[in-house]
Amino acid sequence: MEQKKRSFYLFPSRFGFFPYIFLIYLLMPGFYIAAEKGTKMILGYVLLALFLVTYRQLYVSIERKNFSYWLALQLIIILVLSCSYNIYNVYLGFFPAHFIGWYSNKKSFYKALICLGVVILVPVLWSITTISMIKLLFLFPFIIVMMISPFGIRSMNKKMELERQLDDANNRIRELVKREERMRIARDLHDTLGHTFSLITLKSQLVDKLIDKNPEKARMEAKEIEKTSRAALRQVRELVSDMRTVLVQQELIEIEEILKTAGISFHLKESDPLENVPHLTHNILSMCLREAITNIVKHSKASACSVKIKQVNDEITISVHDNGIGFISKAEEGNGLKGIKERLELINGTLEVLTQSGALLMMTVPVIMSQVKEGVI
Repeated sequence: MEQKKRSFYLFPSRFGFFPYIFLIYLLMPGFYIAAEKGTKMILGYVLLALFLVTYRQLYVSIERKNFSYWLALQLIIILVLSCSYNIYNVYLGFFPAHFIGWYSNKKSFYKALICLGVVILVPVLWSITTISMIKLLFLFPFIIVMMISPFGIRSMNKKMELERQLDDANNRIRELVKREERMRIARDLHDTLGHTFSLITLKSQLVDKLIDKNPEKARMEAKEIEKTSRAALRQVRELVSDMRTVLVQQELIEIEEILKTAGISFHLKESDPLENVPHLTHNILSMCLREAITNIVKHSKASACSVKIKQVNDEITISVHDNGIGFISKAEEGNGLKGIKERLELINGTLEVLTQSGALLMMTVPVIMSQVKEGVI
């Protein structure tokens, strides 16, 4: 199989036009070298060409092991050009100063910075007897900037890396939320719709038995089957659409219908309006409520169920109490409650299960106001 030829590029595209702009500063050492003659001039241009190669290779090998070797070669070229040609060639130190800032390792960063300091200091000391005080004072502020700039570059790169990690984390969170939502839909199909269809089956069998014995009762049960099937259809639409926010107050209406169909009386003891609550929290609490009621209908043998909803100090507490058989052992508590715990954990919520004249489920979740204001949730 024929391999594709790798196209040549001067600088990696992710750096944009910035590397090309820096090339303008090579005109100055080129001008100083042009003032020389013969072999020294040729050697100067060879060194300048080699400097250009190191500049390109440093961009290409930023994340490779040979990065330090190219940087060392660049520093040596600057040292030679500054000592042997013109002291102002020391301005080329801005090139390695930029690359030194790319070191993430603190030890390597300071080693490279010391080397840069030596490369700048040696030419100044070399020319101190021939250079005027005015020229020296002119160089001084640029040398200070040159030595400080790697810290700025390093800080900027750290910020960029943190932003990249944050983007990666956000992408992972989005994937986890999608996966959890798929699991939620699967649980809802099993727990909620499974119970609804089981109820339809039982009522259909009851209608079959009552047709001859009690036609009036059979008609009533048939109407209940119709209502239950319509509720199931509504549930399916909500699950597959998966787009709308299910408010807790809306869920209470559905819950009352489910309990009424199952012959269990419903009493709403207390219901705070749940102000400034994120949509995600509403959705999860609604589904937890639905699952809790489903468990009551399927397992509790209860005749009555009560719900209390309170929001105090940015914390929501929902209590679901039935007068059924409760939990005989700790092992039974895991039956049907795992899904509720998993959902509540997504929003840092907790579930407490008590046996108190039946079963008492207490769901507690915090409401983080800053997230609501910023629209994070």
